Amino acid sequence: MKSSLILYPGSTNHQPPATSHSSLTHRIILFRGMNTGGVRAPVGEQRAMAEAMGLKNPRTLLASGNLVVESGQAADALERDIEAAMEKTFGLNVAAMVRTPAQWAALVAANPFPGEAARDPSKVLVMVMKDGVRPGGVDALRAFAMDGERVEAAAGALFFWHPDGIGVSRMAGKATPRLIGLGTGRNWNTVLKLADMVGLTR
Repeated sequence: MKSSLILYPGSTNHQPPATSHSSLTHRIILFRGMNTGGVRAPVGEQRAMAEAMGLKNPRTLLASGNLVVESGQAADALERDIEAAMEKTFGLNVAAMVRTPAQWAALVAANPFPGEAARDPSKVLVMVMKDGVRPGGVDALRAFAMDGERVEAAAGALFFWHPDGIGVSRMAGKATPRLIGLGTGRNWNTVLKLADMVGLTR
């Protein structure tokens, strides 16, 4: 696996692109499948990669693919660049989902299971989608729900309530890209910690 840092994707002068500090805002970057199935990228090297790209104040949360930076780039452009950087730096073809603080605030506010999240946040899972939920995906998942499980779509994400935990959930096992589209899941504790990291008040 490669571990050397790279230059900013598309650069012709071997320097990060100029970015006006006045336009910098937080970006939440979520990598899909980190630390599963051989997908490994040490968090310190992720931060160094982000700095080499010209991104400011890179911070990571846990080792499950959560990177927060400051950038003036649009979310979709940063998504493409960070995916290219991950491939060149670590040899990983990994999907990234980038969200602005406003998008993350909307996601937090849209939680259809606020009582459950307050009572047992580790059992509320939010799957942030790359390109939205496939048509019919939510209804298809509901066919596999057991023992009070629920799933709802809101704010570009799928929200799951697994009262007995995700490890024993048949519905969780069926939440594949083929059925629902490409996404990456975080439990409610992680969602709120990321909100704190970008300065959102609760």
